[in-house]
Amino acid sequence: MTERLRQPALQPPPIRPAEARETDPSAFLEAHYQQIWTTRMHDLPFVNPALQVEAVGFVRHDGDWLGVVITPWFLNLLLLSGGGPLWGDIPAGERRYLNLPCGTLQFIADDDPEIGPYQYCPLIAPVSSIPDHVTARQAALDAMRSVLSSLPLGVPETAGPPASTPVPPAEPAAPVSRRGFFRRLAGKQG
Repeated sequence: MTERLRQPALQPPPIRPAEARETDPSAFLEAHYQQIWTTRMHDLPFVNPALQVEAVGFVRHDGDWLGVVITPWFLNLLLLSGGGPLWGDIPAGERRYLNLPCGTLQFIADDDPEIGPYQYCPLIAPVSSIPDHVTARQAALDAMRSVLSSLPLGVPETAGPPASTPVPPAEPAAPVSRRGFFRRLAGKQG
């Protein structure tokens, strides 16, 4: 008789609770990713050497840190714990959906030995189509403005007409897909 081998049940990855950051993580993140760029990523074929490492627009949103990190291999929206309710500890590799002023975005959890737990929303990867760092930085700033804006995507922000001017009925904004939003950030049409 053959004995069946019993396989152990898969255990979920351990969750390391995030420590709340009191100060802006921009300088720390730039130093961390610069080290990765110079030691491990510099000669890989998919990097864009026209880009630099930069943390752009980090702000406290609902008590947690939200901003964009540009590297020669990605442009990601990052969320780090600042002690607020936006953050939630989940295992690395898991996804969660966050309601932000722009709408709901999907974030992926990760845990770096130096950064600690963080979550990211990929904006542009690969970054090979971005011609220079100025363009990447503008895309990062546009992303932060869009993410923190409560206007539906595709609706321009204006001061509005003078009080005496009649306001015509608003046309409903055409829905913009997440893919369309990120394609516009990358300078592509559609």
